[in-house]
Amino acid sequence: MNKKKIVVVAYSGGLDTSYAVMYLSHEKDYEVHAVCADTGGFSPEQLKTNEKNAYQLGATRFAAIDITREYYARSLKYMIFGNVLRNGTYPISVSSERLFQAMAVARYAQQVGADAIAHGSTGAGNDQVRFDMVFLVMCPGMEIITLTRDGNLSRQEEVAYLNAHGFSADFAKMKYSYNVGLWGTSICGGEILDSKQGLPESAYLKQVRKTGSEQLEIGFDHGEISSVNSKAYSDKVAAIQAVEQIGSAWGVGRDNHVGDTIIGIKGRVGFEAAAPMLIIVAHKYLEKFTLSKWQQYWKDQVGTWYGMFLHESQYMEPVMRDIEALLESSQRNVTGTVTLELKPCSFSTVGVDSPNDLVKSKLGEYGETQKGWNAEEAKGFIKLMSTPMRVYYGNHPQELPFHE
Repeated sequence: MNKKKIVVVAYSGGLDTSYAVMYLSHEKDYEVHAVCADTGGFSPEQLKTNEKNAYQLGATRFAAIDITREYYARSLKYMIFGNVLRNGTYPISVSSERLFQAMAVARYAQQVGADAIAHGSTGAGNDQVRFDMVFLVMCPGMEIITLTRDGNLSRQEEVAYLNAHGFSADFAKMKYSYNVGLWGTSICGGEILDSKQGLPESAYLKQVRKTGSEQLEIGFDHGEISSVNSKAYSDKVAAIQAVEQIGSAWGVGRDNHVGDTIIGIKGRVGFEAAAPMLIIVAHKYLEKFTLSKWQQYWKDQVGTWYGMFLHESQYMEPVMRDIEALLESSQRNVTGTVTLELKPCSFSTVGVDSPNDLVKSKLGEYGETQKGWNAEEAKGFIKLMSTPMRVYYGNHPQELPFHE
């Protein structure tokens, strides 16, 4: 007998990947390995259901790979260092997760000597780029199979095929679709498709459960989260989850993002991301106290580039390692505790306690007293600062603002 070819399917348990598992095992006679790469979005119960369904669909093997801590160490850590928010709004939740899911699936495919690798992306979104690019780089020469994209399949066609072959899980089209992970939940569909509307309360998975206000303390050690409300965490994933649990009860971190997709059209997505928003805002606030003016300026520039490259599926571009090195170096003095005040659907910064607080200076206190210079030195400094403008307007007085 000829040995069956092996195909590894990036399996989420959703409709498109379920169709891929069944079709490739039934119609193409592949030995199908259904691989679920978890970046913090699956509960143990969901993984058990995925395993059961994968075998019912015809998979020969099922593997669940927990890459949550790898995802933190190799990406989230630097996203926090860089205060990465796409277009100043979105914490790049799904886009960064997909890359690490793709890399985990590619490693598995290499280990089992797969002949092909498959994913369920359509031809209309960003994920097709992320999966294909990772597979092309990490698994050169391996066939990439994308049944939904290549056949331009509809949900109805896929559901009908599954039902006809005895698989009747509920894949009914829901008003909203959710992608849940460690770094937030994206929400697509419903009102978000209409530019004039926002999402209603019922669209969010986590409802507001508290009233009044509450203070939250987040500690950082060299830029990495180290404590939550005075409880120390060596496990950074657990620390993020603790912040999420506290913040989500207040409904903070909700918004919608409009941005340019990799394929060139604009897209809109809602999200709820309490932990990312609280951690990034607290971290950036601490940096204002502990970094120099130009450290902040240049770190903002490279942080923006880092986030853009993540979104654009460029994580494996070598320059990303160089950016990460700069971001890590910038964190050597970013140590301290930030206090935030939480209220329903909002929060604000309160204060910082840091051994590296640059606001505390022997040279002076802003707006109060100076100790590092005298009045004459201040006047001389100001006169020198005005020299370029005095030179210019001395020659072009007619260009002075409000000149008549």
